[in-house]
Parts: sequence; structure tokens; C-alpha cells
Amino acid sequence: MNTCIIIDDENKARLLLRNMLNDIAPEIVVLDECDDLPNGIKAIKRQKPDIVFLDIEMPGFSGLSILDFFEDDEITFDIVFTTGYSEYAMQAFKLSATDYLLKPINPEMLQNTLNLIQKKNDKEKVIKYKALQENLHNSDSSEKCIIVNLSGITKFVKVKDIVMLEAEGSYCKIFLKNNEKLTTSKNLKYFEEKLVDFSVFFRCHKSNIVNLKCVNAFNRSEGEVMLNNNLKALISSEKMDLFLSKMESMY
Repeated sequence: MNTCIIIDDENKARLLLRNMLNDIAPEIVVLDECDDLPNGIKAIKRQKPDIVFLDIEMPGFSGLSILDFFEDDEITFDIVFTTGYSEYAMQAFKLSATDYLLKPINPEMLQNTLNLIQKKNDKEKVIKYKALQENLHNSDSSEKCIIVNLSGITKFVKVKDIVMLEAEGSYCKIFLKNNEKLTTSKNLKYFEEKLVDFSVFFRCHKSNIVNLKCVNAFNRSEGEVMLNNNLKALISSEKMDLFLSKMESMY
């Protein structure tokens, strides 16, 4: 991670980021600065940087259009999107597990992002960027998706299709409305963080997260929640009152 290109239509934003990089990570060489996406694409193909800092909102082409100019195997660089987008867009970034810097950028945010990139061995960059595109273009939160890595394949799962999630050691099972069950190596905490902005999901037990819209019944004495597809989830005694309150507020 030694070189980068900055693509932003605002000269002040480019200068600020360059100066921050000089202070925080002087080992990273800024190969080029571009004020629009077409020139940025040319610079990337010519100079092959390790990182591209890419503004989303630019005249002519959105930064999200970058995938239209590369074959999948050409995206060997990390993209850090810079954005002044609203809270709904932040949700899209979280769901897609994509690196971003919220404007105005501050040094701590930049340092944290660089640290995350250094720790990655990410072979699925393109998948994440495509998921981000889909999530940002879908203003309807129910149509947003999360990335689920399975054995050998990666699936985009719509949030609205999830009935329940269940911890199984360091793995997680995801139960869908179509009766499909997915097992992934990501743990339950990982998905809890992805779904935190969706009020319909409730962590009722250390082993379960449920979609409240899929709840059919509640058995307090057994400590169980009954859901669609004959699924059952455990519920902790200390979560019962909050669970009932959330269910009442939905209807």
C-alpha cells in the first residue's frame, strides 16, 4: 500500500486530503490528482495505484460509475469513497462493508481507514463495490442487501427476505423466507452491526436475531419466539418486555 490517486472535483478537497496523507502516512505517494472520473480512469490505468480516493458526487460521472470502466479482474486497487452523503447512504456503506470517508474528512478517520486497508486480504473487492452500487441506488430500505460469503460463492441477500439469524459457534445461520438456510463463517455480531439501522431486527438472545415482521407468537414460559416457516428463536428473560414493546409499536 504505497501509492494512491485522488479523484475529486473540488480542488480544496484534493489539497486537504493530500496534506493529511503527507502528515499521517508520508510513505504513501500521491501519484496523481484528477478533477473528474474520465481523467481519473486514465490515471488509474496508466499508473496502477494501490489506493484510489474517489469522490462520489462529481459533475458528469458519479464516482460509483467507476465499475463501468474496468473489467472485474482489473480492479486490483482499493477504493476509498469520499462522500458528504446522508445517513441513508451511510447505511449502504455499512451493509456493503465498503471503505468510505465522510466529508469533511478528519485525520483520525483517515488513519482508521488506512489501518483497515492494511489489515485486509480482500479478494472480493468487486462484489462489495457492486453491492454498494445496488444499495445506494435503492432508496427503499427494504430492497437493500447484505453480502453473505458461503463456501465458494458469495450471495447478495435482501434484508427483507431474512426471517432469523442464529449463532452456531463462530458461524452464523441465516434463515430466509423461501425456506433457504445459509451458513456463513461470519459470526452473529458481524450481522448485528450490519442490521443495526433496521428497526425490524431484534437481538432477542445471544444466539438469535429475529425479523419482528416474521413473528407469529411468543411463549414466555418456554422463552421462545415463533416465526414464519415454523422457525423458533430463543429469547432471554431480560429481553422479553422490550420485545413486547417493539412488537406493539409495529402494529
